[in-house]
Amino acid sequence: MTETQAGIQAAEEMAAVEERSVDSAVSLRGITKRFDDVVAVDNVNLDIADGEFFALLGPSGCGKTTTLRMIAGLEFPTEGSLTIFGDEVGTLPPNKRPVNTVFQNYALFPHMSVLDNVTFGLRMQGVSKSEAKQRATDAIAMVQLEGREQRKPSQLSGGQQQRVALARALVNRPKVLLLDEPLGALDLKLRQQMQGELKSLQRELGITFVFVTHDQEEALTMSDRIAVMNEGLLLQVSDPESLYERPVNRFVADFIGQTNLLDATAEADNTVCLANGVRVAVDHDLAIGTKLALCLRPERASVVADADGDAAQTTAGHYLPGVVKRVTYLGTDRIYDVALDWMELEVREGNRPGSGRFVEGDRVNVIWEPDSVAVVPDDGSSTGADRS
Repeated sequence: MTETQAGIQAAEEMAAVEERSVDSAVSLRGITKRFDDVVAVDNVNLDIADGEFFALLGPSGCGKTTTLRMIAGLEFPTEGSLTIFGDEVGTLPPNKRPVNTVFQNYALFPHMSVLDNVTFGLRMQGVSKSEAKQRATDAIAMVQLEGREQRKPSQLSGGQQQRVALARALVNRPKVLLLDEPLGALDLKLRQQMQGELKSLQRELGITFVFVTHDQEEALTMSDRIAVMNEGLLLQVSDPESLYERPVNRFVADFIGQTNLLDATAEADNTVCLANGVRVAVDHDLAIGTKLALCLRPERASVVADADGDAAQTTAGHYLPGVVKRVTYLGTDRIYDVALDWMELEVREGNRPGSGRFVEGDRVNVIWEPDSVAVVPDDGSSTGADRS
């Protein structure tokens, strides 16, 4: 990408941000949160659109939960402005904000029935008994728990308890629903099922969901857009495909899914030199001498027999010789860990009838197309990928 193209893209992205801020459900400007000498969130600027399923993603301690808690009113920003539908709420308590929060541990009252758990907040607000019961019944039906109104939490599965927590939050008709890793306590199969149900529910309701998770696949599966955070900083905000295909730096490339990062240096004519001296073409115009890495996803590479190297170079454009170090069978796929002369590459291939089969010790070539890699800088700066 040329400097002119990058400038045009940056201008378009800024315009998109400004346009979105007009109709934003949640808007953060210069939000910083300090705990004594620790900066948990550092100068975050972010707009979350009305009706969007938005994920805050990052490793433990990155600042995502603190950001969510500031939106919820459970923490107050040290600096900056926080608005919800245009109203400044940065100093308001949780009950003065049009939001509700669902926590990982659900926080259900164990001695209360499902119905009583869901109506509790309404009764505290002074809603009449009859109206509270009707609204709670509707919310329970919304999460498909009809017939279980009189059960206690201990009589429900983990997925059902999670739905009760959702119903309790939704019964207050929030404009924004905040979810703090609500699926983290579920087993894998149930978690995957609830991902689909949550997404469908959000689409049906049309309200804004802000979802905190450390699970990359969960964020990619459910979200309209994802914000990746690390060490309190907002690194990239993109739709799932852009985030996966065009990470802005090494951290995002490495954190989102599995990847191979091949250290390289930019040379002339859209060519980079890998750490072992091999020169390969890339679809980027970079300053000569720029230190970078090629982000090659395992499924974008293939393994061919060593004898097919010359043919591979002709058809695929690039190949690197190596030895199969490990083979992992996953049913639908096989993962080959291939040892090159200076690093290992992971290649993931589908199990197709007639496809090649390699075993440990086989000499092979790893091949890929020139447009199958993303270029990420070595210093953490952006290459012009989406930051909208």
